[in-house]
Amino acid sequence: MKSKAGHRNPKPYAHYLNTFVLHFRPRTIPEGTLKFTHTWGLGGMATVLVMLLMGTGLLLKFYYLPSPEKAYQSVLYLKNEVLFGGLVRNIHYWSANLVLMVVFLHFIRVFLTGAFHAPRRFNWVVGLCIFLLLLLSNFTGYLLPWDQLSYWAVTISVGMLEYLPFAGRWLQEMIQGGVEMGPATLSNFYAIHTAVLPVLLVSLLLFHFWRVRKAGGVVIPRKPDSPGENQERRVPTIPHLLLRELTVALAVVAVILVLSILFEAPLMEKANPGLSPNPTKAPWYFMGIQELLLHFHPLFALLVIPLSALFFIFTLPYFHYPENPSGIWLISAKGRKMAWITILFAVPVTVVGILIQARFQPSPAGALNVQATLSGGAIPLVLCVMVMSGFCLIIKRLFSADRNETVQNFVLFLLTAFLVFTVTGIWFRGSGMRLMWPWGGM
Repeated sequence: MKSKAGHRNPKPYAHYLNTFVLHFRPRTIPEGTLKFTHTWGLGGMATVLVMLLMGTGLLLKFYYLPSPEKAYQSVLYLKNEVLFGGLVRNIHYWSANLVLMVVFLHFIRVFLTGAFHAPRRFNWVVGLCIFLLLLLSNFTGYLLPWDQLSYWAVTISVGMLEYLPFAGRWLQEMIQGGVEMGPATLSNFYAIHTAVLPVLLVSLLLFHFWRVRKAGGVVIPRKPDSPGENQERRVPTIPHLLLRELTVALAVVAVILVLSILFEAPLMEKANPGLSPNPTKAPWYFMGIQELLLHFHPLFALLVIPLSALFFIFTLPYFHYPENPSGIWLISAKGRKMAWITILFAVPVTVVGILIQARFQPSPAGALNVQATLSGGAIPLVLCVMVMSGFCLIIKRLFSADRNETVQNFVLFLLTAFLVFTVTGIWFRGSGMRLMWPWGGM
């Protein structure tokens, strides 16, 4: 369009904003998907946290020196001498921890609303890969301060690989860059954390967003046992969805800033390879696996159980389901009752199992010194599988559950048990990995 003077009118800024936003979002969306409690804004929160991580990580690179002799001092200098250096480090730390929780809750939300069915099956796999990349990113970044906390947490985690058959020792030395933790380890972790993982993460995130749009956005919320999809009216993405996403983004940034101002990112004394703390624990997101090592043979705790669980969760959307309950929280009213019963059963059963282990093995030497034969270590696993399978079969018959409800209960049992293991490892394991109350004594 030209003006009377013959000059082309510049396009308004709103046009460019619309064009950019609508590359990632459809022009219109079902009105029901705007309800905050349908998705809780978890996907948007995770995206904002990843952006904060990359922005603050880029700033930290200007001062960090990736060598055992200089890494710790560079972090101290950044924290104490650089203007707002401590705040930037705190934002990076809290964003890294919070993003794992948010993505995990996002995974739970997608599962409990049935949003992993077709046409979103492959995007479920992509999302799980993003979660694994974020775990790896947190783990590689955990070592970089090179203090006692990070050094020994990574040492205990990498040391777990030694118990894997055949390739365990080789994997351990490959990750460490040698037979022990040292300059090669820090260099490897720094390169992976700052170069390899960000590229993979951004690529998968963009692909994930594209798949969400290709599938028509998030699933339309439906009432339980409704006879079909709600035919809701559609509303423009701009401003309805955009304003809500900006609000959530600002809220997330505000929470991170408050946490970063009130709570310092931990930094202990410089790493000392000759003096390990007691207890020596893995990072909190690996504490569930470390706790498993106290109850099962390392072959099962590090290989059989994790790989079986991962395979099951990755292939979850590809089971044959007679019905597609996408958009319904916990599938149905019956599904909600079954879910609560499963959680309320799994928590005490898991706690009792932990207490039985403590009774018959009252002085565990630590997660990396489990003395159990392969046959003896298989007995607890067989008992656990029998209890879990028996419970799921009983509740399936009592409620005449369909396949969706049965799978939901099985996954909830697994997740609940693993969360109990994680909480126990973080707060209820003290000196020598003995059970104790968080405030001392047991």
